[in-house]
Amino acid sequence: MKMKAAVLTVCGAPQPWALSQPIKIQEVDLDPPGEGEVLVKVGGAGLCHSDLSLVNGDRPRPVPLVLGHEGAGEIVEVGRAVHDVKVGDHICFTFNVSCGRCRRCLEGKPYICERSVVPRAAGELLAGGKRLSKDGQPIGHQSGVSCYAEYAVVDRGSVVVIDRSLPLDIAALFGCAVVTGVGAVVNTGQIRPGSTVAIVGLGGVGLSGLLGAKLGGAGRIIAIDLSDEKLGLARQLGATDTVNAREANHVAEVRDMTDGGVDYSFDLAGTIKSMETAYAVIRAGGTVVTAGLSPTGAKFAFPQAELVSEEKTIKGSYMGSCVPVRDIPRYIGLYQQGRLPVDRMVSQRIGLNEVNEGFDRLQSVSTVRQLLVPHGVR
Repeated sequence: MKMKAAVLTVCGAPQPWALSQPIKIQEVDLDPPGEGEVLVKVGGAGLCHSDLSLVNGDRPRPVPLVLGHEGAGEIVEVGRAVHDVKVGDHICFTFNVSCGRCRRCLEGKPYICERSVVPRAAGELLAGGKRLSKDGQPIGHQSGVSCYAEYAVVDRGSVVVIDRSLPLDIAALFGCAVVTGVGAVVNTGQIRPGSTVAIVGLGGVGLSGLLGAKLGGAGRIIAIDLSDEKLGLARQLGATDTVNAREANHVAEVRDMTDGGVDYSFDLAGTIKSMETAYAVIRAGGTVVTAGLSPTGAKFAFPQAELVSEEKTIKGSYMGSCVPVRDIPRYIGLYQQGRLPVDRMVSQRIGLNEVNEGFDRLQSVSTVRQLLVPHGVR
């Protein structure tokens, strides 16, 4: 079938991207779903820092490829050997498909499936190969999803069936921002009720982490960011304290207000500076969790003796250590109960033709979560 899609043609093009146009809205060909695959009509997709890292060249991938890893939609066709989902099901995409058979999957960690690494890096689906092309030339898939398009063919393991009453644009948030942010706090960090928590970086993942800290019973939640506007939103969502990281003494300010540092800190921005702040604000015996992907090759340094003598912990968190089929429905349920108001972080909705401008806004940190609606903004 033919459809419109947002095709990234170059990584690291000069800004503003509204002028250089590294993302082209093109009519491309999409093959029907093969064995173990499904065809999804995309209802909504989020503009995320992980997508931005391809556009700005921080984490380049082979191009051309169709962008998008955070999204939701409706199944319109199923391939051979797919029996547990059906046409008409509403789904949320999950950006790291799991094989269910490798060591990591068998350990209950499908979010770091070993078998998915090679095809994802090559822009292919789990079964191998690409289902996207233009003029006979293959186009890559981002994270096995590529939902900045009207339709997507994905592996059955890349979708989680969700409640049909949830609007698909809001459902998109649960594919990355929510699972990564909330999961980093409650799954990876496993915070204790009454603990002090610092959230560093208040994008979609960071604000989700803040909501996760509130769900987890944190006694004090300190939000840290460069934007006063985002800090204001953080206060509305439950932050007890806010600190602007542009202030030279922001680390000392956090340590002073917590009598020596926080119990847990979360780097949810994906920069070395944010990671340095997250490490600097924990107390002796404290834990740092990082879920932000820094540019390829970036290194974080820390005093090893202090790590030992103060028994600090540094943990990585990928996809919030979430099991998607377990956690996405849980988080959606909490949203429907009003306990996880992730819709509050939506900045605006855009169409396919606005995607370059959308990434300009995301790069300038002037926005939280923009939702792309491929079939038109209602």
